[in-house]
Amino acid sequence: MTATSASRPRIAVTLGDPAGIGPELIAKLLSRPENTAAADIVLVSDEAELRSAGKDAGVPVEYTTDPDADLPLLYDNSTARPTGAAASFKRREATEAGGRWALANLSVALDMAGDGRVDAILFAPLNKSSLHLAGMTENDELRWFEEVLGVTSFTSELNVLPGLWTARVTSHVSIAEVEAGITHDNVVEAGLLLDRVLRESGLEAPRIGVCALNPHAGENGRFGRHELDVIGPAVGGLAARGLDITGPFPSDTIFLRARAGEFDGVLTMYHDQGQIAMKLMGFDGGVTIAGGLPVPICTPAHGTAFDVVGRGAANTGSVQNAFDLAVGIGGRRKAAAV
Repeated sequence: MTATSASRPRIAVTLGDPAGIGPELIAKLLSRPENTAAADIVLVSDEAELRSAGKDAGVPVEYTTDPDADLPLLYDNSTARPTGAAASFKRREATEAGGRWALANLSVALDMAGDGRVDAILFAPLNKSSLHLAGMTENDELRWFEEVLGVTSFTSELNVLPGLWTARVTSHVSIAEVEAGITHDNVVEAGLLLDRVLRESGLEAPRIGVCALNPHAGENGRFGRHELDVIGPAVGGLAARGLDITGPFPSDTIFLRARAGEFDGVLTMYHDQGQIAMKLMGFDGGVTIAGGLPVPICTPAHGTAFDVVGRGAANTGSVQNAFDLAVGIGGRRKAAAV
C-alpha cells in the first residue's frame, strides 16, 4: 500500500443483484478517476461479473489482484458463483441464483468489516425477492446485517438527500404493527442514532425535527395520545440530553420546513411517512444508510430497475452520493481510531 493510500478509507464494494442495474452503476462509478483516488476500493466480485458490468456501462472496469497496486483490488469470490446454467445469471428477473450471489458477496464484505480490513461498505441495489428465494428469512437486508454481525442494539435505516437526512422509529412492518413500535425507548433510540450519524457525516450541531404519528399531531388528544404520552416526552428527554431536537410536528407539513432548511434531519414514525417525501424531493439522488451497525453501510435508495438493464442508461446520482457518504463517514471513523 502506498503512503497516500494509507491515509484513505478502504471501502468494500459489491455489485448488488446481478439481474439489475447494480453492476452497470459500479462500473460507471469506477470509471471516474476522482472516485478511485478518494478511497482504497475492494471489489467483492469476480472477473466475469466485472466484464459484464463494463459491457453494460460502456466503460472498461480497471482492477488488480495485486494489493500493492494503485487500482481497485478484486477479491475474487468466484467460488461462490452458482454452477451450470445459473452461472451466467438471468437478467431482469428475481432469481435464487442472483440472490445467493448477492448475499455471498455481502457476507465477504461484512467479514472484512468485522476484522477491520475495510472502513465502510457500499453495495449496489438488491432485490428482496431474490434474497428471499436465496433463503434470507429476515424482512430486509438491515435485519440480515444485524444477524450476521451479531448486533442486538437499536438499528434503523436512514435515508439521505443532499442537506437532509431521515431516520424512522419503525421500518419494514405493516401499518397495523406501527403503533406497537412507537414506544418511548424506540423514539429515544432512533433520535440518538440520527443525531450520532449526522455528526459522523460532519455536522457539528445537527437540527432534528420529529414527526407526529397522528393527523394534526393528534390535535391535543382528539386524534390519539401518542404525541402527548410517548413522542413528546421522548423528544423532551432528548433535548434535555443536549440534542437540538423539536417536535412532534404534523407530518404533512414538516418536510416543507425541512426543505426550506429548518432541519438537517427528520425523525419519522414509519416507513412511508418519510420515504414518500424524500423520493418526491430527490429520487435520483437518494441514499440509504444502515444505521446503528459497527460499520457504515451505504446503498442507493432506489431499486434494481429491471426495466433499464443493459441499456447503459442507469442514473448514477444515487450511487455517487452513496459512495461519497461511505468515503466520508468511513474516513472520519478511520481518522478517529488512529
